[in-house]
Amino acid sequence: MPMRASYELELKQVYDNLISMCRHIEIAIEKCTQALVQRDNVIAAEVFKEDKLVDGLEHDIEQCCFKILLMEHPVAGDFREITAALKMITDLERISDQARNIAEIAMQFGDEKYIKKLEHIPQMAVLTIQMVKDGVLAYINRDLALARSLEKADDKVDELFKVVMRDLTELIRKDPATAEQAILFMMITKYLERIGDHAVNIGEWVEYAITGSHGAEES
Repeated sequence: MPMRASYELELKQVYDNLISMCRHIEIAIEKCTQALVQRDNVIAAEVFKEDKLVDGLEHDIEQCCFKILLMEHPVAGDFREITAALKMITDLERISDQARNIAEIAMQFGDEKYIKKLEHIPQMAVLTIQMVKDGVLAYINRDLALARSLEKADDKVDELFKVVMRDLTELIRKDPATAEQAILFMMITKYLERIGDHAVNIGEWVEYAITGSHGAEES
């Protein structure tokens, strides 16, 4: 098989595994949020299985990328593309870890009524899922505009984060007895905010793959 054709075949495997990784992360975020809303520990436990699958895919993608770098003698553009993939899967794996952390926290709530209506947290989850999907699609389709749009999407996540934190702080101020639940909600909100940050990182690595310039270097 010609060297270039072999490279394209290996790269397709990276793409396929990235899509699978993204799908499992999407499911993990959806399930940890569902577990919280429905107070369902069975659904929360399913997030741990998704995280293990993501870890396995991270390993597979690493192996494939290293094989390309060692055997295919990639040109500069190819090297950037593979380097970006290696960096992206680190962020994706951390996103999966954060979904697992949310699931673990969801299992800590007792039978008491929630101190706050779960409105903004599910909204944050929907936004972050879309950000992760857009980051992976931007890489596969070499879509620079989509990659750069992640920062604006993250602004919306940050706005919701501030709203939730402000509401919870006010609840504690009015009634210190709400503190235990409020702290758990704060932790969940912080994990979702971090997921948004990791999605932005993915967008910056997509930009590096396409242009050779890392987005963070320009800010």
